[in-house]
Amino acid sequence: MTADAESAARFGLSLPTGFGTDYAGVVDQIGDGVTGFAIGDRVFGGALSRAVADFVVVDAAGETAANEAYHTPDGVDDPTAATLLIAGRTASAAVAVVSPGPDDTVLIGGAGGGVGVFAVQLARITGARVIGTGSATSADSLRELGAEPVAYGDGLADRVRALAPGGVTAAIDLHGTETVHVARELGVPDARICTIATQVDGVPSASGANAAPGAVDELARLVAAGRLRVPIGARFPIEKIRDAAELQAGRHVQGKVVIDL
Repeated sequence: MTADAESAARFGLSLPTGFGTDYAGVVDQIGDGVTGFAIGDRVFGGALSRAVADFVVVDAAGETAANEAYHTPDGVDDPTAATLLIAGRTASAAVAVVSPGPDDTVLIGGAGGGVGVFAVQLARITGARVIGTGSATSADSLRELGAEPVAYGDGLADRVRALAPGGVTAAIDLHGTETVHVARELGVPDARICTIATQVDGVPSASGANAAPGAVDELARLVAAGRLRVPIGARFPIEKIRDAAELQAGRHVQGKVVIDL
């Protein structure tokens, strides 16, 4: 059994897997001993690789990552709520690691992706200036989120210096290691750099599992208050789930992909 297969087996999954974890909907049944939820309540959360289904069963106690339920606030529709858990919580954890504030300029690599759209806005909410890497086609959408776009690839450090001659003080790499290396070149200390997709010696990493308690509810409150916007890059009916999976796998969709049931 491969390492990936072993990881999947621990969660009762079989390969291939990894698609369709976030969900939103209405409570249909309540298990014995469950409190705080009622039939008919609007909820969102995670059901690890099981969410693309008419019905999902989750643990209301939320003791296992991506097997949980939260109340959907008024003012947040189901398609938006269905994007929040994994990407939003991961972004919250990563932003917390670098702890930006009004005096910071934060470089975010992969800023236009599913996690990036949250990370950019969460960093901006703290008052930080945000420079976000992306493709040329993502520039306008990054500006709409509050980031200053910069093209990734060769010469990135020089382009960032031109945008921020006063320097960069923190960095979050949401894709690989390019942003880590550029941040180091620009003098950002390792303690103020964060990765989510890879490990780099000396650099902290983050995942949704180590987000602060209450992070998910806070994300939903920010959406309901109009302070956090969730771009929906594409929506597909369940009959076209293969198209949705292929689009996501291409890693060029701007925003989140939603499946409608």
